[in-house]
Amino acid sequence: MKLWDKGISIDKKIEQFTVGNDREIDIHIAKYDVIASRAHAKMLESIGILSSGELKQLLGGLDVLAQQIEAGTFEIDAQFEDVHSKIEFELTKSLGDVGKKIHTARSRNDQVLVACQLYYKENLQLILSKTKILFDTLLDLAETHKDKLLPGYTHLQVAMPSSFGLWFSAYAELMIDDVYLLNAALKTVDQNPLGSAAGYGSSFPIDRVLTTKEMEFSTLKYNVVAAQMGRGKNERTIATALGSLGNTLARFAMDTCLYMSQNFDFISFPDELTTGSSIMPHKKNPDVFELIRGKCNKIQALPTEMILITNNLPSGYHRDFQLLKENMIAAFEELKDILDIFNYSIQQAIVKDVDLNDDKYKYLFTVDNINTLVVEGQSFREAYQKIGGQVQDGTYKPDTSKRHTHIGSIHNLSLDKIRNKFPV
Repeated sequence: MKLWDKGISIDKKIEQFTVGNDREIDIHIAKYDVIASRAHAKMLESIGILSSGELKQLLGGLDVLAQQIEAGTFEIDAQFEDVHSKIEFELTKSLGDVGKKIHTARSRNDQVLVACQLYYKENLQLILSKTKILFDTLLDLAETHKDKLLPGYTHLQVAMPSSFGLWFSAYAELMIDDVYLLNAALKTVDQNPLGSAAGYGSSFPIDRVLTTKEMEFSTLKYNVVAAQMGRGKNERTIATALGSLGNTLARFAMDTCLYMSQNFDFISFPDELTTGSSIMPHKKNPDVFELIRGKCNKIQALPTEMILITNNLPSGYHRDFQLLKENMIAAFEELKDILDIFNYSIQQAIVKDVDLNDDKYKYLFTVDNINTLVVEGQSFREAYQKIGGQVQDGTYKPDTSKRHTHIGSIHNLSLDKIRNKFPV
């Protein structure tokens, strides 16, 4: 069944190419098409297109489909082009001519647009919730391990003293920046596009304020052409936000892999969280974090894909938009799993005691020692040259007693301020 079927036979190769794998992808938005159909039916009744009895029948039919979707028994068979045609077919099969009325005053483009925005809205909220859970975990780890020092690096060379508290809370605070973008994306999609129809509105006296309230959008996209042009723009905005969080998680995963290696040996994990080698019995591989890194890097490529699919398209609907759903939905589903497994795994990190008296960390405190000389009255340039000379002639002996007291430093992590900074 096709919503645009006019009784003309379509070439099977053309049909297969144009439908693609919409049936599989649309399972993810089936729930939201039902939500939008409920709101649309109520609106049609309010303007006299449906009788109260017809509305009751449609809502009952939609409830049955919603229960099937929730139970995982709803299927989009090969005879259907997408979820929208499947839902209309099932309503017509059970309700007769009443089921055929559900498509009045809307188009399939309308349905895809609103269903996707409802999916994006709910799943952005889930991403935000899972991000907050990981954020809290990292701050708890920072508090637990705040007194454990480890070397900091620049250019992958030993640089200055850091700490596990500083490391964990650094990534926690970076995630706040990602949340700002996620919230911006959420605000972007929290606008009801239903009523744009094929992109230019409808001659029916539809009530778009009613559907906005029914679907719990904060506002509506007033201009119907602007609503249609949200396709692609919404995805670019969301992809940027997901990519930003992906960047934070990928970098954190890279640090974790590095710190687990024998040459660093700052952290480890229980054996059951690592994997082995088929020929090297001693291996404890950080496969979880390597996969997190790789999967997050894929997500970071998503904004470019969204831009290239939609860049410079003129206003109005184009079939190119069909290609947006697959990888957008895949990114959401992947990122939810990543946040869950990251939070689960990092809680079990075994933080080791790092011996900063080891000779390879000998110069970790040179900057602190320069600063001590400055406090004692020397100019910074004189102090720098003095410590630099000791390093060159082999007479340097580190003084590790200096404390860092300013906000956000090793000995003043300001974890409470970071925690309070997280957007509510």
